[in-house]
Amino acid sequence: MGNGTYFYLMLFENIGSIKYAFFTMAFIFYCAVIYFNVLIILVIFMEKTLHQPMYILISCLSINSVYGTAGFFPRLLKDLLSDAHSISFEACLVQSFVIYSYASFELTILMLMAIDRFVAISKPLHYNNIITTRFLTVSIFIAWLYPVIFVGISGLLTSRLTICGNKLLKVYCHNYEIVKLSCVNNTINNIYGLIVTITTIFIPLSFIFYTYIRIIIICQRSTQKFRSKAYQTCIPHMVILLNFSVGIFLELTLSRFVIGELPIALTVAISLEFIVIPPFVNPIVYALKLPDIRKKLWHLIKASK
Repeated sequence: MGNGTYFYLMLFENIGSIKYAFFTMAFIFYCAVIYFNVLIILVIFMEKTLHQPMYILISCLSINSVYGTAGFFPRLLKDLLSDAHSISFEACLVQSFVIYSYASFELTILMLMAIDRFVAISKPLHYNNIITTRFLTVSIFIAWLYPVIFVGISGLLTSRLTICGNKLLKVYCHNYEIVKLSCVNNTINNIYGLIVTITTIFIPLSFIFYTYIRIIIICQRSTQKFRSKAYQTCIPHMVILLNFSVGIFLELTLSRFVIGELPIALTVAISLEFIVIPPFVNPIVYALKLPDIRKKLWHLIKASK
């Protein structure tokens, strides 16, 4: 079978008339994700007092959420209403690239957030000299380019494979699942996939956890007032980090080690956690936990009525 083939997303089969209920829920959920994240972006963009590194990085998370869900939800909604759940090889690679570059970018931005909070807490007097506009701009650009290159190369390697199967046990395109359908030696893809996993997931996560451990140690040695203020800005980031880390860990475990051993409904739920829950939860956490965003957000909502 050549690479001009179509894949069939098998988990959409046999869902019957309940697909309309799923479509309605997915559509409402997607609209909510877009609405909440666009609100966060607008508030930070329009309010000059929020033009600070921490808030700019928060807006990057929201932009990434819009980007990642755009690679998943429109296709999901189409497949839920369609009788033919097929997708071309090229479109499948594009969707896989969008979803996994979104996941990688989420981690690199969370890593920059950890650096920002560490400098703010450990060197408050030198913060503005270290986290400059130039430093932030270059860091965000590298944080975006880093996953694009690594995930993009993975897609290019997959595009060179000869595919001998066309059934994907997913509701979205997954690069590793495509590789498993090849009928030629895919050792290079598997080795590179391991490199991508280490460089775009485990290295950023390890650095983030190390940074927050250092922050906790510094806070424990400080005054109650300082500790309270530090935790107020760090806890939202840590909640979001924990939520996303769990989703990524479940997805990696499911795709690499647990194959066909779980009920289909649970398999779908686990595989979607990292792309569905964080884009919805992130803006809510920041709106509720950070007073500056909450106040400006409320003013923007009132002004729009």
